[in-house]
Amino acid sequence: MKKRIKRIAQKSNRKLQKIISGMDVNLMLPIAEVLTATQWHIEQLAGAAGMRIIQQIIQDDVRQLAGEQRYARDGKEGQLWGSQPGWVAFGGRKVTVDKPRVRSKTTRRELRLEKYERLQDGPRLDQAMMDQIALGLSMRNYEHSIEALCDGYGIKKSSVSRHFVQASRRELEDLLARRLSDLDIGAVFLDGIHRGGHCVIVALGVTRDGGKHCLGLWQGATENSAVCEALLQDLIDRGLDTKQRRLFMVDGAKAVSSVIRKKFPGSEIQRCQIHKRRNVVEHLPETHHPDVERRLKAAYGMSSYKDAKAALHRVLDYLERVNPSAARSLEEGLEETLTLHRLGVADALRVSFKSTNIIESSLSRVEQISGRVKRWSGGDHLQRWTAKALLIAEESWRKVKGWQHMSTFMDSINPMVAKKLA
Repeated sequence: MKKRIKRIAQKSNRKLQKIISGMDVNLMLPIAEVLTATQWHIEQLAGAAGMRIIQQIIQDDVRQLAGEQRYARDGKEGQLWGSQPGWVAFGGRKVTVDKPRVRSKTTRRELRLEKYERLQDGPRLDQAMMDQIALGLSMRNYEHSIEALCDGYGIKKSSVSRHFVQASRRELEDLLARRLSDLDIGAVFLDGIHRGGHCVIVALGVTRDGGKHCLGLWQGATENSAVCEALLQDLIDRGLDTKQRRLFMVDGAKAVSSVIRKKFPGSEIQRCQIHKRRNVVEHLPETHHPDVERRLKAAYGMSSYKDAKAALHRVLDYLERVNPSAARSLEEGLEETLTLHRLGVADALRVSFKSTNIIESSLSRVEQISGRVKRWSGGDHLQRWTAKALLIAEESWRKVKGWQHMSTFMDSINPMVAKKLA
């Protein structure tokens, strides 16, 4: 049986090779235009066949200028005039190709092959390197990491490092220049990540349709009010309307809450319930942790604001007898941990907004990727790596749980805006 399967497989392989050897791809516009715009996807899907397609794209460039033959008299502007060694960006490396030369029949000057030049597009090469380095490939091993599907030459470590800095800086600049006026942001998550003695505060927004968007980031020494204020001012400068009321989710830093009230008056602040529970139990002996955790979780799990607040005050009375410090920890900012209850947010949407887990899961991706950096330098080093990791995470972001209630929630805290839209 195994021998029969092996014979069938060999026969199928011979047929496939015969079909491939007889392929003659004739690309006509606008198909060639589409393929040049999606070259990176061709490389991923087609491998060696992708190089054949690229060769046909270059030949199509020649046909557009010079026709089919060297001395064709078909009214074309140019004529084929030999060839020279060239290269295209393929699979994150430079690959040698045979570049045809086309000269003008009138001026005798060489004509540009536009599609060939687009296939040398630097950003595609940079993007391939950035993705592989960010996902764990060291710059030292980059040259030997790619198994060649065709003859090509890699890129040295020093060049990879230079390309990565330039490309990641472009991505950081693009992220920090995003216009926010076109996004109907109803909720904003704020949190920070610490690396190399520095802190980067990140803002993540949720739109009316439940989609998540990276709004911006700002670097400082700690999550202090000055850094947070600079970040919020940057969001305002890029179009985030201060007159619209929003829900801000924070982990509990007082400095952040005070700046939010200053920059976005009227907006609501929801303190992370998980952080609050964690802070309270840290004041207690381990023997009390399970019981207090259960009481707090039950209180925050209630739908009614009145019931939840009453339950928390009962826990507060209990903690006064067990450990007054734990009671003070629960009392501090208690009202802000019940903002969702007070606003009557639907239970399904409350799951997403009761904690900062949404932004923390994205920052864990930042920690995973930036954790490979052994030595942090100054400048925008930390910002570039943070931005790259966030952009990678952003590609897989889904809508928040309970997103169907997002529009109703935004209208409820902005009744005048909802009335105008109606």
